[in-house]
Amino acid sequence: MNKTTLKIEAACGGEGDAAVRITAPGRLHLGFLDLAGTLGRRFGSLGITLERPATVVRMSRAEHLEATGPDAERAVAAVEKAARRLGLNAGVKVVVETALPPHSGLGSGTQLGLAVATGLALIDRKPFTPREIGAALGRGARSSIGIGAFTEGGVILDGGKAIGEGAGDAPPPIISRLPFPERWRIILVYDHSNRGLSGPEETAAMDGLPPFADTLAGHMARLAVMVALPALANADVRHFGEAVGEMQRLLGDHYAGAQGGRYTSPAVAEAMDWLEAKGVKGVGQSSWGPTGFAIIGDPDEAERLTGEARARFQAQPALAFECVRGSNAGARIEWLACVEQR
Repeated sequence: MNKTTLKIEAACGGEGDAAVRITAPGRLHLGFLDLAGTLGRRFGSLGITLERPATVVRMSRAEHLEATGPDAERAVAAVEKAARRLGLNAGVKVVVETALPPHSGLGSGTQLGLAVATGLALIDRKPFTPREIGAALGRGARSSIGIGAFTEGGVILDGGKAIGEGAGDAPPPIISRLPFPERWRIILVYDHSNRGLSGPEETAAMDGLPPFADTLAGHMARLAVMVALPALANADVRHFGEAVGEMQRLLGDHYAGAQGGRYTSPAVAEAMDWLEAKGVKGVGQSSWGPTGFAIIGDPDEAERLTGEARARFQAQPALAFECVRGSNAGARIEWLACVEQR
């Protein structure tokens, strides 16, 4: 395990088995840069790690695999797959204390899978890296943003997947990681009555998208590398937000036929239009949504807009608004106790 990027709170000594708690951060996926791959690499992703919401799991050795809490079934499936593919002992008790909302665009499946498989490897004293675990679980098939959020946090750019003979199945390489500015805030807009595409539906939607022109891919790459990342390095929220907002509009139009418009959720679309009318430039939808986001450079303004949005949309109970920070750390790992062997 890479201890420079995963914070381990305390060591568990003695001969007993460890009980471990892992907090895996949610993330925003700001979109793919090149869906065509005519230069030999496809996708390429930009993403932001979030301070909250997060998935939190507690694990300890047990005679048989058991899991409780939200998303317990998915936790069991991830443990079984990790045990089978990495040669680990699946005899653990998993308590999912909190889980990211599923199919909401926040990386719930990847973060839960990485958390429980990492816990399993730690309890089994096997030194697998998060990239190895992600590959074993089939995570990172298109993007390494979730793996990057788990390992190191911050704002992450990956280089896309190589295509063609001999390309392999490894997750895309992370080619840039920059810190999210301390003063910046993100307004998250949830629609608890809606879900984004996932699984076979997502695959079918991706396969049915219109052609992605080389000119569009070139413009997306320039926006990411020549505008968004330099602005981020300079803590220039205006130009960062303008670049992200333009990327989101272009991708939203490209995905419109598959998701019913620029946004999966009409209610989120209305909220995002309202935020744009308030002068916020960096707005969009994470992955297939329905979660929307708005990037704000001033914490007081962000809190004020969050309060105004709650009041403005209180007649739509499925909508929820949360003001959060970005996170510049990866998953947090805490050894809780050493328990006797059973």
